[in-house]
Amino acid sequence: MTSLRRFTAEDLFGFTNINLDYLTETYNLAFYFQYLVRWPEYFEVAETPSGRMMGYIMGKAEGKGTNWHGHVTALTVAPEFRRIGLAQHLMNELEEISEKKHNGYFVDLFVRKSNELAINMYKKFGYSVYRRVIGYYSGEEDAYDMRKALARDVDKQSIVPLKNPVYPEDLEAP
Repeated sequence: MTSLRRFTAEDLFGFTNINLDYLTETYNLAFYFQYLVRWPEYFEVAETPSGRMMGYIMGKAEGKGTNWHGHVTALTVAPEFRRIGLAQHLMNELEEISEKKHNGYFVDLFVRKSNELAINMYKKFGYSVYRRVIGYYSGEEDAYDMRKALARDVDKQSIVPLKNPVYPEDLEAP
């Protein structure tokens, strides 16, 4: 049975098996600590009954006005625990926090344009491509900004796709 709990600083020493995936962004320690301090409710880990990490999600609340939303900074599941619904479970938790605690209009995430498996997975979760961000990943690869409207966005205005791509410097500042 899988259990979810808040990510702790000690978990940074045990998630190597998860972060070794070449599509998983790995950040510096200060970045992880910033999330632990500022948005602890958005940083969760899934683990086995023996305490082995299966995957994690980290995110934050950001934006202003009708752009107030939850953001998925990282979602990753260890290869041996994929295709059992764990990513969906972690995403559901983040969406619920974004909706019930932060009263956001939508949840968004960025995904590599080449990562078709993840794009299709997010589409199954109800996300759609909002816009393309040119050179988002180190200036070398484009990203899709995918979004899912929450209950507060009754008219689903937050997910109406933009016609033209943008550059990273054009993204809204939190």
